[in-house]
Amino acid sequence: MLSIDPASLSERENYKFLIGSIIPRPIAFVTTVSKDGILNGAPFSYFNIVSSNPPMISLSIQRSKGKQKDTARNIIESKEFVIHIVDEQNVEKINQTAASLPPNESEIELAKLTPVESVKISVPGVKEAKIRMECLLEHSIELGGLDSTGCDLIIGRIVQFHIENDIYEKGRIDPNGLAAVSRLAGNNYAKMGEIFEIERPK
Repeated sequence: MLSIDPASLSERENYKFLIGSIIPRPIAFVTTVSKDGILNGAPFSYFNIVSSNPPMISLSIQRSKGKQKDTARNIIESKEFVIHIVDEQNVEKINQTAASLPPNESEIELAKLTPVESVKISVPGVKEAKIRMECLLEHSIELGGLDSTGCDLIIGRIVQFHIENDIYEKGRIDPNGLAAVSRLAGNNYAKMGEIFEIERPK
């Protein structure tokens, strides 16, 4: 077995090792609004649950050469954002939003996604997602090495859930109906695949 010191690797080599090892990763499609009123949307796979009481999620937004991405800047400035689950039906459109656009252009318009008003925050979501979560910023933390900040770690508190009726019954979400996709390395994604059950020990 190889044994590698990450300090001996470049940032790119560490990145490839991580995204090839930690799989599959759930994908959050995040909408934010800039201070100029532009609706921004971008997908992120450094995303997970933090807590269920209160309901909170984490989102790590990597910087490019120390430069903060529009999504992180918008969240930190407005304190609001919407998380959407990426599924088999919307993944093609969501993938288009990963394009690098200037801050004054909307990825939502580029991908022809449909904005929909939120209930408790001012940032719109998109209609094409089966699940979306309105979030308020709980914490933002700058993380990185000695030279520069590598990412913005965002902790968001969910203040409103929106779930498509057809996939929600008796407090449970049907995983096959949701058909969430996950991120692998490179250009690869994965579908749900076979579901199996293992009983937890008491």
